[in-house]
Amino acid sequence: MRYSKYFIPTLKEAPSDAEIISHKLMLRAGLIRKLSSGIYTYLPVGLKVIRKVENIIREEMDRAGAIELLMPGVQPAEIWQESGRWEHYGKELLRFKDRNGRDFCLGPTHEEVITDLVKKEIRSYRQMPVNFYQIQTKFRDEIRPRFGIMRCREFIMKDAYSFDVDEKGAERSYEIMYDTYCNIFKRCGLKFRAVEADTGSIGGTFSHEFMVLADTGEDQIVNCTACPYAANIEKAEVVDHYESEAHSQRLLPYEEVHTPDVKSVDEVSEFLNITSKELVKTLIIKTDGDVVAALIRGDHELNPIKLKNLLGAQELELADPLLVEEITHAPMGFAGPVGLNIKIIADNAIKGMKNFVTGANKKDTHLKNVNLDRDFKVDTFADIRIITPEDRCPKCGGELHFGRGIEVGHIFKLGTKYSEAMGALFLDRDGKEKPIVMGCYGIGVGRTVAAAIEQNHDKDGIIFPIPIAPFEVIVVPVQMHESRVSEVAERIYKEMKDSGIDVLIDDRDLRGGVKFKDADLLGIPLRVTVGKRGLEEDMVEIKLRKDKEPFSVPLSNVSSVIKEKIEELYGKAK
Repeated sequence: MRYSKYFIPTLKEAPSDAEIISHKLMLRAGLIRKLSSGIYTYLPVGLKVIRKVENIIREEMDRAGAIELLMPGVQPAEIWQESGRWEHYGKELLRFKDRNGRDFCLGPTHEEVITDLVKKEIRSYRQMPVNFYQIQTKFRDEIRPRFGIMRCREFIMKDAYSFDVDEKGAERSYEIMYDTYCNIFKRCGLKFRAVEADTGSIGGTFSHEFMVLADTGEDQIVNCTACPYAANIEKAEVVDHYESEAHSQRLLPYEEVHTPDVKSVDEVSEFLNITSKELVKTLIIKTDGDVVAALIRGDHELNPIKLKNLLGAQELELADPLLVEEITHAPMGFAGPVGLNIKIIADNAIKGMKNFVTGANKKDTHLKNVNLDRDFKVDTFADIRIITPEDRCPKCGGELHFGRGIEVGHIFKLGTKYSEAMGALFLDRDGKEKPIVMGCYGIGVGRTVAAAIEQNHDKDGIIFPIPIAPFEVIVVPVQMHESRVSEVAERIYKEMKDSGIDVLIDDRDLRGGVKFKDADLLGIPLRVTVGKRGLEEDMVEIKLRKDKEPFSVPLSNVSSVIKEKIEELYGKAK
């Protein structure tokens, strides 16, 4: 490809609304352009990167035995009503009516469509296992699109769905997809971790997220330094070990303490000269038309996902000040469990506490020396808090490491959630009708590209892993007006092109410095510089994008050295 004949509109500065590095660099390098909030056009270079990721995905999915199809983006309301998600999916589901007044939506995912297809086409155990996948555009009406294609409304996704006769088969399908995802992200040249995750709005019994490791990642992940355990912060299990000292403490009589306008944990701790560990927060939670109280130790934070799953709730939010006052008869900041007439759920860490401080359900008042069972009853104890660096691995007790990651893939064990709701049944060996057991597997194609940039960049631009780079090599002739420079550059370009190397030649009549800056910005892994001075000694320069300094190579060895370096880069990506 010739730079002068291609379309690469680079920018010196990123637009002011670009927040994260991948968004800035994709705009500056001419990979994308914004059409509307959360909606982007992929320009030729960006599309080239997308296609390379898609090709890796297709090759690995096909190798795993999955079968590609393509489903509609517009979906009728009937199938969503059948699954029960039409009412519960939320405002991210873009609903609309056609000219006949019938309800439709733009597909954010395709569980309903694929289940509807399978229930009509698969009727026997002999037709399973089977796994269908597609690479298609989705739409989710994000409340706050941001970070470029990292969190946009319209996006490209690979989604796959497995169908099995029983749980054992479904587990095998899940394992195959787990391994396939590992192969995909290794081939993309990414550093990643598979972590246990919440199933979210997709549902199901079990899931893993595939996280590209990056300091700029919006998700926090936890992994054990001694065993394979890893989870995102929403899912990470907490095992509380209750202190024996607390069990041996004598129960003191509780007393009211006047705490004028002292509400927060820090304020109460300072006012009463205690640590935050000696205080219990009482959070009033509104959920699915009901109200519950959640008790959390003062130095811990509530994990709303864990609480939501525990309650089996569709919606969950902190109560507003009016509801708090109605329930507790006190302003926000003074709620406590003593005398509270609603269901109380306490984090497991509360079990190990004695003589602690709580709100008194009375304005400007707290209670000291409150104790479980004597002063109030807990309906349910559970792990409902966010894990902390002080906690230990729930599997082996080892030390935990906290890092950040970007979710690029998610796999789910759906079970029979959709097949039962939508009547996707089959006849087993004994002629009995049973629901099909399903799995669901997604990869954000655009997010994978953005995550690769977040993980691989420097002050000069992108540093693409070679398997997903828009070009493997760029040939940069300096002093284009010099006939020998132009002639040698063209010859090298042709040799590489004929060898099947994905190569770009920068044949623009511009200064070398400008060409170098654009090559670095685009993140092309290998640069071959052809200049008058080097040719005087029959030498050219080769520079790896990830290295600071170039090295000289005899003209006669250019092709072999380039091929060798390409093989090295692909080897490192694997």
